[in-house]
Amino acid sequence: MSDNNVEKEAGPPQESSPVVDSQEPEKRKREYKDFGHEEEGPTHAKVDMEKIQLKAEDLYDKEKVDLETIVVDDVFKLLQTDENGLTTEEAQRRLEIFGPNRLEAEEQNPFLQFLSFMWNPLSWVMEAAALVAIALSNGEGRAPDWEDFVGIVLLLFINSAIGFYEERNAGNAVKALMDSLAPKAKVKRDGKWQEIESAELVPGDMISFKIGDIVPADSRLTEAINVSIDQAALTGESLPQSKKTGDQCFSGSTCKQGEAEGVVISTGPNTFFGRAASLVGQDDDTTGHLQKILAQIGSFCLVAIGIFVIAEIFVLYAGFRYRYRRGLDNILVLLIGGIPIAMPTVLSVTLAVGAQQLAKYKAIVTRITAIEELAAVTILCSDKTGTLTTNKLTIDRNTVRTYGPFSAEDVILLAAYASRTENQDAIDQCVVGALGDTARARAGIKLLDFKPFNPVDKRTEITYREEATGKLKRVTKGMTGIIIELCTRNKTEEIENRLEADVEEFAQRGLRALAVAYEEVDGDDPEGEGNGFELIGLLAIFDPPREDTKQTIDDAMALGVKVKMVTGDQLAIAKETGRRLGLGDHMYPAKVLKEGPSPDSKFRSLDDMILDADGFAGVFPEHKYEIVKRLQGLGHLCAMTGDGANDAPALSRANVGIAVEGATDAARGAADIVLTEPGLSTIVHAIRGSRIIFQRMRNYSIYACAVTIRIVVCFAILAFAFKFDFPPFMILIVALLNDGTIMTLSVDRVLPSSTPDSWDLAEIFAYAVAYGIYLTLSTIALVAIAIRTTWFFDAFGVTLTNGATSAAGNHNDPQLHMVVYLQVAIISQALIFITRSHSFFFMERPSFALMFAFGLAQLVSSIIAAYGDWGFTQIHSISGGWIGIVWVWNIVWFLPLDLVKFGMKATIIKYLRERHIKALAKETAEGVPIVRTQSRVASINESLYRNRVSFIRRAARTGATLARHPSRTAQAA
Repeated sequence: MSDNNVEKEAGPPQESSPVVDSQEPEKRKREYKDFGHEEEGPTHAKVDMEKIQLKAEDLYDKEKVDLETIVVDDVFKLLQTDENGLTTEEAQRRLEIFGPNRLEAEEQNPFLQFLSFMWNPLSWVMEAAALVAIALSNGEGRAPDWEDFVGIVLLLFINSAIGFYEERNAGNAVKALMDSLAPKAKVKRDGKWQEIESAELVPGDMISFKIGDIVPADSRLTEAINVSIDQAALTGESLPQSKKTGDQCFSGSTCKQGEAEGVVISTGPNTFFGRAASLVGQDDDTTGHLQKILAQIGSFCLVAIGIFVIAEIFVLYAGFRYRYRRGLDNILVLLIGGIPIAMPTVLSVTLAVGAQQLAKYKAIVTRITAIEELAAVTILCSDKTGTLTTNKLTIDRNTVRTYGPFSAEDVILLAAYASRTENQDAIDQCVVGALGDTARARAGIKLLDFKPFNPVDKRTEITYREEATGKLKRVTKGMTGIIIELCTRNKTEEIENRLEADVEEFAQRGLRALAVAYEEVDGDDPEGEGNGFELIGLLAIFDPPREDTKQTIDDAMALGVKVKMVTGDQLAIAKETGRRLGLGDHMYPAKVLKEGPSPDSKFRSLDDMILDADGFAGVFPEHKYEIVKRLQGLGHLCAMTGDGANDAPALSRANVGIAVEGATDAARGAADIVLTEPGLSTIVHAIRGSRIIFQRMRNYSIYACAVTIRIVVCFAILAFAFKFDFPPFMILIVALLNDGTIMTLSVDRVLPSSTPDSWDLAEIFAYAVAYGIYLTLSTIALVAIAIRTTWFFDAFGVTLTNGATSAAGNHNDPQLHMVVYLQVAIISQALIFITRSHSFFFMERPSFALMFAFGLAQLVSSIIAAYGDWGFTQIHSISGGWIGIVWVWNIVWFLPLDLVKFGMKATIIKYLRERHIKALAKETAEGVPIVRTQSRVASINESLYRNRVSFIRRAARTGATLARHPSRTAQAA
């Protein structure tokens, strides 16, 4: 909260500073100081102003000169302007030097953005497979493999289209910050006031604004008439700040009272607002959490595929002396079937459907990958003003102090008499609002004289006639030190001691003190002298927590999410809010982020302190950004909530930025999730919902990795053992049907975890290898029996092509290919029922959509098996007897899969978890691990899975820079 209206009326002091009166040494003079930031007086420029050039490099180098703090006369000299403003010609010249007063948003080429989604290792392998199918699969009298080429390209385009669509619909943080700048400004040019686009303002312009206007640029006031500025959206301070001549006003803040003139000192990216915007875009080149996971899963699949592709090259060509095209077809099977090319697509659909489900809880997701990260969030950093609290000042009835015959309710009523009922400032609004019925503020009295607040007297005063008695009475309210000096009737040592103790208690608790005094006036003259003011009460003013905030925080903690308050308000206020919400009061001022813990502190490092803290107070955008960044460096996934433009940098830096209801455009643009209902209760629903979505993605990831192992190991062994050449096109059909079915996982029934989720990839890969090898055995056993024996003919009377009782004479019998296709298609899809369940597969009912899609896919597979007779690939339809055999075979092999799962849990998974717990215990014993860097190879690998191509972005930036500064090109030449 700010110290603004402390100067107005309410002013809980920080601590009383006794000052000895030289005339009366036996009695100390009491000072009731404002509760706010320490004010620094204006300074002079520390350099020769004649040497400062009119350019950004000099004007905004604070080591040379600080335009925000030097005296206004020096500002005029440095900016080479005066109170008559600039000429139109000079303004145009400066516009070319400093640029427009707006934030630049990076425009992206839609076509390149679409292509960028095909720029990752998984896509590269599939693109290579497509090239192999169309360019290398020639010769030997055979045409290029058009069918495989078309199928692969179709998969790639579907994946890119979904990703492109989602990203183009996401909000742009920098654009939102730009849009929240004032569109118009009143400026003095050529000695005349005129209205122009705020983008045309330049340093040195004279501007004016009044109540309701948005300040169009950072400025220093040259004239201020009872000015009050609301900077809550920028600094997080609850109250509007009183401004006087020489004070600075920030771009984007709102004038709540009075009118002012000022000189512009900074525009666009050089403003306080602009610096916050630059932080928002600072991390464009970082890799998202989901992209990192995709990188590691992709690497696992690529390594598995690479090993067996190399093995096939040596065995098939060097060992078996395969002809070029035959070996290439076998390699294509591994590339097409092994690459989980649809993984980004499936996960995108899962996240998109999850986003729609979260919208039912009034949470709008602007970056769908944030859902996965929200499930893993361990720390929630929350802004206070407007997020944890209502951002509406309130009288705390439980702490009202009385010093006379009046009750607490009487004190509130009399304070309301001494308040405006129209054109109210924040203090008057909260005092009158405390009555419940605002009409009571004038009921039963006749207003005779009212003196509004002014910065000199720092109090309000009303003289009124009480209608019931006809007596004239007077009430004043305002700053404690001012009011007590007026109280001649009961200003005793005892009263002063009580008042000082109460004010000090309020200050320690972060409450603002508003003193109220009362007197009666003899006669009928409203200007007449009264019988002397009497101190009757002290009101405590604070920004109360939202009604549901405490329960929301408790629920978040129950879900394993630690909540930290990060606010621009005062430390005492932050601690009091923390106590009321059950957050705790281990909070620290922002200066510790620069200075670190004191030598006698229990903390060994700043990171230890940040991890232990319940919150930080008095922070600016850079501080919030640094806190989130350090917590991420300690291995935590952080969510950040906020509502103001000052929160935008941290919202952007956080793994999940959450803009609460009523947030500014800037905050909504920087956030990943935007809440449309008041309070934070929606966050609990979002966390639970995100964990459900996470479970769906984890289930799919195990499935996808298992299928990769199953395909590459199975068909490589079949090629090695039986010289079995499976048609590449049929493996493409298997992939298409599998992915179509798996899409329904996005609406599958799963239970959320009670702790933050994490991608334990060792577990995922272990399950995948076990399932993959088991399914491989099911296929190899089938093929081995069909080739080496006549058992299927003897037992069931089924034959292969030309009535063959076995495939001993032709290992690549077209009907055997179809049998293998059907067996692989059915049992591979059935695996999802194992990976999605924690117990027996029949104990956890799947969604109707999944069951329907599975049934439909199996029907299609069976129809293909019964009627498929395509000349371009080596398959032939099979009899109903073979189809029945395959179904029974798969059911027999499917049922023990649960036993494989339980066996893995009891052995390998148990070992992996115990090892993980021991590693965490060791790290805790040795101190907090700091993980801020990673190997260059890992970083490059993960960066390849970003949704944009970094070199495209760098090229665009370079082009824009050269366009703005053509002289650099000439100098380089």
